[in-house]
Amino acid sequence: MAVSDPATAKTVRIGCSAAFWGDTETAAAQLVRNGNIDYLVADYLAEITMSIMAGQKMKDPSQGYARDFVETVMGPLLGEIRDKGIRVLANAGGVNPVACRDALQALCDKAGVSMNIALVLGDDLLMKKSQLGKAGITEMTTGQPMPPMMVSLNAYLGAPGLVAALEQGADIVITGRVADSALVLAPLVHEFGWHWNDYDKLAQGSLAGHLLECGAQSTGGNFTDWQDVADGYAEMGFPIAEVSASGDFVITKPEGTGGMVSRGTVAEQLVYEIGDPRAYLLPDVTCDFTAVTLTETGPDRVTVRGARGLPPTDSYKVSGTWPDGFKCTVTFLLAGIDAPAKAQKVAEAILAKTSALFRERGLPDYSETSIELLGTETTYGTHARGAGCREVVVKIATAHPNKQALVLFSREIAQAATGMAPGITGIVGGRPTVWPKIRLFSCLVPKNEVSVSVDIGGERQLLGIATEGGFDPGQLVEQSPGTAAPATDNSVPLFRLAWARSGDKGDHSNIGVIARRPEYLPFIEAALTEAAVADWMAHTLNPETGKVTRWALPGLHAFNFLLEHSLGGGGVASLRIDPQGKAFAQQLLEFPVPVPADLVKD
Repeated sequence: MAVSDPATAKTVRIGCSAAFWGDTETAAAQLVRNGNIDYLVADYLAEITMSIMAGQKMKDPSQGYARDFVETVMGPLLGEIRDKGIRVLANAGGVNPVACRDALQALCDKAGVSMNIALVLGDDLLMKKSQLGKAGITEMTTGQPMPPMMVSLNAYLGAPGLVAALEQGADIVITGRVADSALVLAPLVHEFGWHWNDYDKLAQGSLAGHLLECGAQSTGGNFTDWQDVADGYAEMGFPIAEVSASGDFVITKPEGTGGMVSRGTVAEQLVYEIGDPRAYLLPDVTCDFTAVTLTETGPDRVTVRGARGLPPTDSYKVSGTWPDGFKCTVTFLLAGIDAPAKAQKVAEAILAKTSALFRERGLPDYSETSIELLGTETTYGTHARGAGCREVVVKIATAHPNKQALVLFSREIAQAATGMAPGITGIVGGRPTVWPKIRLFSCLVPKNEVSVSVDIGGERQLLGIATEGGFDPGQLVEQSPGTAAPATDNSVPLFRLAWARSGDKGDHSNIGVIARRPEYLPFIEAALTEAAVADWMAHTLNPETGKVTRWALPGLHAFNFLLEHSLGGGGVASLRIDPQGKAFAQQLLEFPVPVPADLVKD
């Protein structure tokens, strides 16, 4: 009789309790108490988070990490995590992993809970900034040289450091910047003994991480069909991946929690914040998601298969942040007849008046301004239909190299309430605040320039990590068009045919579109050409550098659109109300798609 291999038969359950710094503190308790998980992971770091944490550390050397991870997540759960044998991995270290470890260790000591806490170090390259600049490292999309002064500079490390920490018996692994999916890939490599050239398995494990990393976004949060989920918002379930040794896995959530896990919710998260789905570049593997399939295999259970892997590149993606002057934003309510017209006149007058004051004082003009009339569908550009509304929130955002110029701007807002159009109110909270304007600088750094180490109990071990890469873009298969759609005079809005989700990477955004039914795909493909999407979203694209590229994901019956330079600088550099493109998919979902009259039935 054949004897089954226990390593092959087992599954590993991993839950994700945080998608960003400041996420709900309820998720960790839900997963620890009701998730029956083996590992708890938490992702805290967006690009701009690093600059905020760097600023905290400059003011106070004991700060610069995700304090909520220590105080409101781990603190109350330490005993339960230990008793259940759950191991924890989090990038909560930010720009100060040592301080994060020390704060957590102090909590453990106070609670009498013994935990082995490991650090993965090496992502912080700020001290090498001058050396890298002299080596000719430039911005990866614009080719610009490194700015003279940077606030943070961190490499997206892969999973090897986390695996090494687990193999040395760590109960908790704290990192700085790592690829989000590495937090999930590492436990799988450790548990199943995957090799670093098992690329298909690494791709599947990374896909599991990609689906978990944004928390409830794969369990019904941010879902196109929000009305199917809304009754569960107050008790949203957070995602769990049940992964087998083959790499196949199931996405689910704790029983009795709100939200939902379906083909649509998981597909939307899969296409979130990706570029070319044939080559999703990660430190340990290049992932091809084009053949991924999703199958609903039970209530709130979706089985995920089909990710394929290629060798990684020989470089790490590195994200830096740098100060580029200052910014100031003001908002106030303006109500009454012809509110949008009044609001536009008032906003323009405020800018004209303050520009004149700058000239009188020998100051340059604004480096950038933005007027958005919230309530008039301003984010829809030429597709807006809110011109007749009777109240708007006026948002004026400005940027200037001189802080004092924006202080002057902030003082000139209140006068509009008595010296300009009627109906201005809602200026509360005192004078608007002037903030440093932080820009993102993304680049590629050779892996042999980065040293990764693991620290357990104060003993640091330098790791040997493969740096040769091996990815060959020539291996990517060219995509061919699908079946042509028949001509028709009838049309329906895209949301009748598809789900969609949008997100950001720096100054670029993406919109993933998934057909609700396979037979809808030819009509979506015919209508949503690159040119058509560029025209529909033209109000978001930089007129000089903006560009739209489309790729197909046949396994999902989906397309991904990358909108380059569509976010006004992105992150906190952007003056827009939607600097991350979170509402872009909502706009595209109204695109009219020609279909036969009998194709879509209510």
